[in-house]
Amino acid sequence: MDERDYLEHDGLALGGLVAAGEVTAAELLAAARSRARAVNPRLNAICTWLDDHADERAAQELTGPFAGVPFLLKDLHQDLAGTPTSDGNRALAGRVATRTSTVVRRWLDAGVVVFGKTNTPEFGSKGVTEPELFGPARNPWDPDRTPGGSSGGAAAAVAAGIVPVAAASDGGGSIRIPAACTGLVGLKPGRGLVPHGPAESEPLNGLATHGVVSRTVRDTAAMLDVLAGPEAVSPYAPYAPDRSFLDRLDEAPGPLRIGFTTRCALREHPHPEAVRAVEHAAGLLTGLGHHVEEVDPPHDDRQLGRDFLVVWFVHQAIEVARIKRLTGAGDGGFEQDTLLMAALGRALGAVELQAAQERRRDHIGAVAAFHERYDLLLTPTLGEPPIWVGSLATPAPLRALAAGLLRTRATGVLRHVGMVDQVVERNLRWVPYTQLANVTGRPAISLPLHRTPDGLPLGVQFLARLRGEELLLRLARQLELAAPWPGRPD
Repeated sequence: MDERDYLEHDGLALGGLVAAGEVTAAELLAAARSRARAVNPRLNAICTWLDDHADERAAQELTGPFAGVPFLLKDLHQDLAGTPTSDGNRALAGRVATRTSTVVRRWLDAGVVVFGKTNTPEFGSKGVTEPELFGPARNPWDPDRTPGGSSGGAAAAVAAGIVPVAAASDGGGSIRIPAACTGLVGLKPGRGLVPHGPAESEPLNGLATHGVVSRTVRDTAAMLDVLAGPEAVSPYAPYAPDRSFLDRLDEAPGPLRIGFTTRCALREHPHPEAVRAVEHAAGLLTGLGHHVEEVDPPHDDRQLGRDFLVVWFVHQAIEVARIKRLTGAGDGGFEQDTLLMAALGRALGAVELQAAQERRRDHIGAVAAFHERYDLLLTPTLGEPPIWVGSLATPAPLRALAAGLLRTRATGVLRHVGMVDQVVERNLRWVPYTQLANVTGRPAISLPLHRTPDGLPLGVQFLARLRGEELLLRLARQLELAAPWPGRPD
């Protein structure tokens, strides 16, 4: 298979060619590697190569909807036994996984050929992918721009044509943000639908989930069919659809009531391109027969952002302490920003964490009230077009101050100088719309419906009520057919 043929097929189509005997898994793997050699040096999407595993796998007789399809795992909580998972962290670099994650096993059962792992920020903790361990990943549409995070390497790889679909995960927007930056489909499933075992049950207090980024809606739907369903360590059993998501994809969603907003407390003035992206989507939806109207934001997004980061900081504190015990590493095994987040987590009290958890009910109630009137909420996915690589780097004076606080163990002072609110403003201002779905556990999808005047992708997000994955996918398919998006940069 030559490169042109490889680039023109999505994952299901490639799997169909293998099943029909028209191409072999080894030939597809060779095409993926050839494409990776051509584009990865400038994008830094792939951080770990798994050549021996891939060659052995491609020689087997594979079955499943993605039989023989080249595939990349995210280098974060997606373990493949006998291979390293670093989580973007120096202390874990080179450590070999002893067992395979449930989602990875399900991808393998679907027939994929894993040949590498993709770049991610340390512990997936940022909306950009710039770990010190591997260096920044870059956007195929403009390598000076970020592909987003934390699944930035995965998104860059798919957008550049290395693979048609890649593993991703989302704890605060980490599937949807990269999809929006790179012109891809990015679905965050609802809480609990996709499992986390065997090592974890419900990480990040239920904020996080696994999924994929892809070029086509049908690949995303088929991958959700592959992943959905509980396991022994699941905290509860999610709903079980009576038919596959893929089977229902081409059923018309019917006329929907959709409320849209671009307003956000974290951005006094929405970026003009974010506004245009939503207005363009609203026009498409109206033309398809849906009722679309502007609404006020249904929730207190500033409080939600703070509650989200309280949970995140405490998680970082626990993770840093765990890895120090596991590896014997000191502070030198971690990035300074991670150590500061962990310090903020330690400075927060149990009452503050519990209060943030209990306010989840308020955020859920606000969204539930919205969904009494509307089927979907439409927002920008990003607060602005993909930002420049390095633009969120901590300024040198603040790094020097942080180094002093960490050295003297005086980081408790951070709690009393409004540091949490400063972090909310600085890190969530460019991605203020995605955390709502994580905190409330609702499914949400980013679709690549808009381009800026200089050609950069800028996705829009739809948020659904509980069990709304099927509706999101059917609407996404309707939009994909009505306004096809470019598959990759020229």
